[in-house]
Amino acid sequence: MTEFTVPGRVINLGIIGLGDRGLPQARLLAAMPDVRILGLCDAREERVGRAKEALQKEFGVTAPGFTIAEELFSLPGLEAVVIMTSWETHIPLAVQAMRRGIVPAMEVGGASSLRECWQLVEASEDTGIPCMLLENCCYGREEMAVLNMARQGLFGELVHCRGAYEHDLREEIGNGDRTGHYRQRHFLNRNGELYPTHGLGPIASYLKLHRGNRMVSLASFASKAAGLGEWLAEHRQDKPELAARRPACGDVVTTLITCAQGQTILLTHDCTLPRPYSRGGRVQGTRGIWMEDNRSIYIDGRTPAVPGYWTHVWESDAPYMREYEHPLWQAYTAFGERGGHGGMDYLVMRAFIEALQQGTPFTIDVYDAAAWMSVTALSEQSIAQGGQPVAVPDFSSGRWLARREEAKGKYALHE
Repeated sequence: MTEFTVPGRVINLGIIGLGDRGLPQARLLAAMPDVRILGLCDAREERVGRAKEALQKEFGVTAPGFTIAEELFSLPGLEAVVIMTSWETHIPLAVQAMRRGIVPAMEVGGASSLRECWQLVEASEDTGIPCMLLENCCYGREEMAVLNMARQGLFGELVHCRGAYEHDLREEIGNGDRTGHYRQRHFLNRNGELYPTHGLGPIASYLKLHRGNRMVSLASFASKAAGLGEWLAEHRQDKPELAARRPACGDVVTTLITCAQGQTILLTHDCTLPRPYSRGGRVQGTRGIWMEDNRSIYIDGRTPAVPGYWTHVWESDAPYMREYEHPLWQAYTAFGERGGHGGMDYLVMRAFIEALQQGTPFTIDVYDAAAWMSVTALSEQSIAQGGQPVAVPDFSSGRWLARREEAKGKYALHE
């Protein structure tokens, strides 16, 4: 039976990046009895001061603050670091940490180049230091229920999956120069699938990517870039050069991925048009289909037929979500959900902490991180070539073919 028990030894860690994402995660970690925060770091001194004050007041945590990561890495006894900085700094900081013998966990985001993905893998292999990608959506309640359905064969043999990051972020992106948010510079200058892992991460679990399967190619296509430019023209007249700017990133970017076992994956990136939030989940196999957006499911031979021409109709997924709730979430609900994003932030962070305590492999390891993050750089390449397919490198160098030591326990995604 899955249980939440008193954890093991104390993990000494540092936190880099203390903005709107990093500070809540610092609070989440500070509340854990088996975590000791040794240091805080952010390039902005005011954020360091704000975080130090908050952690001292709320948790009694007294930790030195730094504006340079190398100074944090030099702290005696530092075992691990959680990186919550801008997308383009995740991999360089993780590489720097591993070269110093420190275990990194990275917040999600796309890679700037294929070369840095290889550098991430090479640093881990050269040093023997593991690295984890903190993809919280792999631990979402719905995603884990769907994983349980797939593992129990409800959908039959899986054939096609869809995922997305569909989130109206025009205001956040448009005001990035005011708030220091890094999204703005990416949307203004890059055209690609900028944020692939929220949609792709859970699918990687469903399709067992890097566990006998892998992505082999992708082709990406971008619509025109109209939504963000229109928003800037209307709301940023205080800065005429920005108001007149034509962003590079298409409003809707679509990426089709093929897998070694023959499945296809469709990813959608849609952040600069008005719409409700969705991760666009869809899982389709030889016995049924589930879709997130209309919260519906159809299972061959189980979903009731309706007399007449349209005998195949959707039913609500609610009964299935209850029946197939993942054992981890059954225990988590009893324990008491906590943390942000519906509780999944806590679960992915505990997966990292408890793997460190137990000396077991990470559930989302360096090969997963490199491959998932590479989708951004590859999609830019494909779009620039008119949607031509491009090969997805095998960052595992063939390790995906053979069974290897895998994460075990309640946080495991591939058992």
